Amino acid sequence: MSIIIDGKQCAADIRTELRTTIEERRQSGRTVPGLALLLVGNNPASEVYVGSKDKACKEIGMNSTIVRMPESASEEEILRMIDGWNHDDAVHGILVQLPLPKHINEMNVIMAISPDKDVDGFHPVNVGRLVIGLDGFAPCTPAGIVELLKRYSIETSGKHVVVVGRSNIVGKPMANLMYQKYTGMNAIVTVCHTGTDDISFYTRQADILIMAVGVPHLITPQDVKPGVVVIDVGMNRLEDTSKKSGYRLVGDVDFQSVATVASAITPVPGGVGPMTIAMLLSNTMKSLERKESNR
Repeated sequence: MSIIIDGKQCAADIRTELRTTIEERRQSGRTVPGLALLLVGNNPASEVYVGSKDKACKEIGMNSTIVRMPESASEEEILRMIDGWNHDDAVHGILVQLPLPKHINEMNVIMAISPDKDVDGFHPVNVGRLVIGLDGFAPCTPAGIVELLKRYSIETSGKHVVVVGRSNIVGKPMANLMYQKYTGMNAIVTVCHTGTDDISFYTRQADILIMAVGVPHLITPQDVKPGVVVIDVGMNRLEDTSKKSGYRLVGDVDFQSVATVASAITPVPGGVGPMTIAMLLSNTMKSLERKESNR
């Protein structure tokens, strides 16, 4: 049986580390990091996500504020709110929960966030810094995966990493992170996507396989080689009448069967997911520390 990579425990460890740092700051009278969260509309899933981020902030002693705008809010109103946060010294991270209502141009909103407070890592400035290997904010899910690999001492240098998926949030930044010439990265990277004729041809070559396509149980044992490390970003709902919710969450990988051949694997849920919020908190702390070092 493979090692189960416990993202829930790793995320808890990161939160504990941050809580200690923030408490030390508070005790010594130093600035405590602050995160501003903007929710537009009444998307139930977005409400849950924002609530969980706000709760995580409060649990570690980080300042946080949530602003809720109605579905009818104009783009101008949203941009005005962001501009205020850009100039607020108490705000070190800004997060606008996506998706936004259809009449709002998401890229205009992302571009309006100061790159120095873009803790989601979506601003083109931070994307560009990531690509050329400069310090910046990496999107939280890929950053969390790198952190998991480091904390489980999984060798990446010279290894073949296959990323399945090319989204701006996971696939593209994941690939760009893994080939950077840094500790915990420095890998040979292949990216597969909908234009790939035979994904299995590539996944069977992977030393580390990172799945992020949103197709339940796409990968089975015949699609991987023995000893592979599997990172499953997929979060898919399957009908399950035995559950109170009526569904269960599964990944892009058939966990039970692939775990018999993998050397290490993340479960769904409890693998990559918890790391995303942990890295959001970490990026917010990093933003404050960068501001202080540039004074």
